[in-house]
Amino acid sequence: MGRERKPHIGIYGRRNSGKSTLINRLTGQDTAIVSDIPGTTTDPVKKSYEITGFGPVILIDTAGTDDTGELGGKRIDKTNQSIKHIDLALLIITNNIFSEEEVKLVSKFENHDTPYIVVHNKEDLVSLTDDVKNRILSETNAFSVIPFDRENGDIDNLIKTIKQAIPESAYSIPSLLGDIISYGDIILLITPIDIEAPEGRMILPQVQAIRDILDNDAVCIVLKEREMDTFLRKTGIKPALAITDSQIFLKADASIPKDVPLTSFSILLAHFKGDFESYLKGTPKIDKLKNGDRILLLESCTHHVSCDDIGRTKIPRWLSNYTGKKLQFDVVAGLDRIDRDITEYSLIIQCGGCMITHKQLVNRLKHAKEKDVPVTNYGMTIAYIHGIYNRAIAPFSKTKNENLTTYL
Repeated sequence: MGRERKPHIGIYGRRNSGKSTLINRLTGQDTAIVSDIPGTTTDPVKKSYEITGFGPVILIDTAGTDDTGELGGKRIDKTNQSIKHIDLALLIITNNIFSEEEVKLVSKFENHDTPYIVVHNKEDLVSLTDDVKNRILSETNAFSVIPFDRENGDIDNLIKTIKQAIPESAYSIPSLLGDIISYGDIILLITPIDIEAPEGRMILPQVQAIRDILDNDAVCIVLKEREMDTFLRKTGIKPALAITDSQIFLKADASIPKDVPLTSFSILLAHFKGDFESYLKGTPKIDKLKNGDRILLLESCTHHVSCDDIGRTKIPRWLSNYTGKKLQFDVVAGLDRIDRDITEYSLIIQCGGCMITHKQLVNRLKHAKEKDVPVTNYGMTIAYIHGIYNRAIAPFSKTKNENLTTYL
């Protein structure tokens, strides 16, 4: 894949405020069901569309924030949860109403550092007053307040404002390896083909690494772990960097010459889109785990679970053996809610996050960091318990000779 990605734009507001109608205007098609009956949209609906004049985006149509009843409360909860995963919010209001309901939403947007535009919809029925517009602009951090007519609204102006408001990081991302490789470097990718490998293709981090190496005008060599020793011996090639699957760290560490930088795909992603500094601080907390401590493993995608799954089987086994403690493990897949109080966990281990955005990953761990719960990453955990942590994180130090033992 290339370096482009789709921004997530969430549409929020009260029931029957015209959220679905606005989505249809943005996409130029009947994307969302439109009805005068309040509560037509239930759970958040996520769809990929092309906005004319802007590009591909993920639009999220949400349930009304003023829903009622037990089921309505669950819908509102789903709507609030979606705020953690968006890059831009459109807050839809009507009839010059901007009160407690809207203030709550604005507070959630700002708590997650999410830019937002306030759209006064149904201008054909009631026009936005200067008093309301000025109050919103003076009392909130709204990027803009835009009046919008359902039938004849200036869609070009709205799209222009979206383009101005959405962070560039939402649709263009920096190089995966650009800060650690140079023109003409030979990069060795060690990619085991095991029970967890998808049939007939490679996993996403491997594909991303290959493309990024080529984008940086370097040379990519891909091989399985069984061919690693023979390749190095027969060719005499000394790669500038070797990247391995975390599960075979020990074999790679033994085979790759010590003067060749070595890391894993998971650590590469941790540095690229995770909270790397927090991972560096959190990983050594493994040594402080005690009997009965509870560990949370966060898988940010859903996949078929094999009998020797890395997150559900291998890491728990390796951690238990390394610490010699009786530990408890919970696994939460995708972006599902974490049901337990986050403070019940002594350590949180996040996967590489190849299937989610940087914003989603950061917000996934935000509450844990606020509560001082240590966080780390799959690859960094595996490297630590196998005794090759310093080598695995060294390629991402500010200087090649920086002493990384300060994190231990």
